[in-house]
Amino acid sequence: MTRSKRRRQSPHRPEKKRSHAAAAAARRGGRPSHAHAEKLGERILDVATELFFAHGYGATSIEAVARRAGVSKRTFYHRYADKPALFSAVIHRVIEGASLREILERLAGLILRAALSPQAVALHRLIVGESGRFPKLAAAVSREGASENAIRLIGAVLEREAAREGFALDNSRFSAEQFLYMVIAVPQRRAAGLGAPMTAAEVDAWGRNVVALFLDGCRGAGRSRKANTGDAAL
Repeated sequence: MTRSKRRRQSPHRPEKKRSHAAAAAARRGGRPSHAHAEKLGERILDVATELFFAHGYGATSIEAVARRAGVSKRTFYHRYADKPALFSAVIHRVIEGASLREILERLAGLILRAALSPQAVALHRLIVGESGRFPKLAAAVSREGASENAIRLIGAVLEREAAREGFALDNSRFSAEQFLYMVIAVPQRRAAGLGAPMTAAEVDAWGRNVVALFLDGCRGAGRSRKANTGDAAL
């Protein structure tokens, strides 16, 4: 009997074939479970949210999101057709089924996480340190960076919620700018060395307190205008 025949008749070969077949079947049926797919989708959205708020929409690439989330571009495109679809999903998750207070608290948390990242704090130090020699630097960074994207997003949310809740909002951009600066100015300055950095608990409380103060101001102004209009009509 030849060696090749002995190999073909070896009692161990069928078992090896079965193991190969099982591996192939596992590969063919290796689609993640529903729970795993949901976790993967949440991870992609978490990463995308962080990058959008840290770097802005224009500077955030699909490649960066996929790399940070640890997925292939094929896996990414299986879930989202393009970057606008991803951004829409991020915003939908932020505002879905939430009150204005909850939406702003979520946004405040996301903004603070981005603003207190090492990269953002380093950029803040650079702007503060070099603004005297390069006075246009801060304006350029603000205009072209994540701040402008955040202002537009917050402004759009405020307009929608103001219409839904029935309070007046004369200038959504101004309101959005003030909200953004209220959220990040002090925590970022302290993280950059101008005071003791905030603890995680202090950062969480800061976001909630800013939202409470901001909403009281918006709604209070709306009530005041309605009251004045009513007085004038008497």
